[in-house]
Amino acid sequence: MPAPRILLIIGGGIAAYKSIELVRLLRKSGHVVRCVLTRAGEQFVTPLTLAALSENKVYTSLFDLKDEVEMGHIQLSREADLVVVAPATADLMAKMAAGIADDLATTLLLATDKPVLAAPAMNVRMWLHPATQRNIATLRGDGVSVMEPDEGEMACGEYGPGRLPEPEAIFAAIKAALASAPSPLTGQPDFAPANHRPLHGRRILVTAGPTHEPIDPVRYIANRSSGKQGFAIAAAAAEAGAEVLLIAGPVALPTPAGVIRVDVETAVEMEREVAAGLPVDAAIMVAAVADWRAADTRAQKIKKDGSGEVPPLALAENPDILANVAKSDRRPPLLIGFAAETNDVVAHAEAKLARKGCDWIVANDVAADPMGGETNRVHIVSNAGVESWDRLPKPAVARKLMEKIADALETRAPIEAD
Repeated sequence: MPAPRILLIIGGGIAAYKSIELVRLLRKSGHVVRCVLTRAGEQFVTPLTLAALSENKVYTSLFDLKDEVEMGHIQLSREADLVVVAPATADLMAKMAAGIADDLATTLLLATDKPVLAAPAMNVRMWLHPATQRNIATLRGDGVSVMEPDEGEMACGEYGPGRLPEPEAIFAAIKAALASAPSPLTGQPDFAPANHRPLHGRRILVTAGPTHEPIDPVRYIANRSSGKQGFAIAAAAAEAGAEVLLIAGPVALPTPAGVIRVDVETAVEMEREVAAGLPVDAAIMVAAVADWRAADTRAQKIKKDGSGEVPPLALAENPDILANVAKSDRRPPLLIGFAAETNDVVAHAEAKLARKGCDWIVANDVAADPMGGETNRVHIVSNAGVESWDRLPKPAVARKLMEKIADALETRAPIEAD
């Protein structure tokens, strides 16, 4: 396995001296480290020190013509597995949040598509300032991991939150970030054009999230679902070059890049949109569709009358979307269902595979990995047998599933849209 590659951006401030120890820890553990030193950072640590410890050239200028010929700043921003900003000053984080690219460090941060970890360091009043807190909220919303600063005495003599976390803590955060970062899809080089990606020319349909079946205007029946796994699968399919239609139940998740999204509320609505989305090369039915709906939806809120009697609730069965697609004359060449189980996971999945008529069932144990969490341990159940995967972050599960789908579709001609 190749050594993890870290791009370390070092901002200005007295805490920059801790970056030297961080580089030492990373190199000792086998990481490849490239350092970018801001102009302010150069006032506290030298390129020579960092080059000696990292055993790599240190980058300081956006307009170094030699560097641009040998390794342009775009390539430098993307060749790492993780970008780390330590110390992340108030100024540097403000530029990150605003998308400003006026030097090498900020240009790299705007150009990278790799995970970013920021370790803040600044005066306590700067840390607590509303502008800084707004910037941190923006960065976290953009997917940047921002560590909490340590609390203690500052170089300026004040006391409070704002100290750069110790190198050991940053090192631990780096290891955690690398462990949760999805690996690139096999056969897909970084930044490959769409026609070089393994699912280029394929049409993929994904369902995700729950359905809400109204009882009255304020109450509904639903299965638990965060939508995270389904959205991760849609994102991975788009990244692999597919044209992706995501049919989403009611969840508060952003639409993945390059994905066409249709929002629905009920199982009946979801079935209608799935039918309208066919034909496709593969349908991945991740949604936790409610099995039942109220047979009679009330137009007004049902009121308690104080008698202690519970009003009757008659249920009707919802359409079985997966089974109906399997029986359709527009059945996709690859039809995949999901099964969230609490016991006898594989046995229940095998029974569901036979009952639904799909090609694979992706089963997971929601007792071991609770719904709404960040990881899944799945079993791919098919007529060929059972393939069990280790527990992985949901984006990594999605990417691994895309590799398997690409292999399964490799010899099939792409489906043409109507």
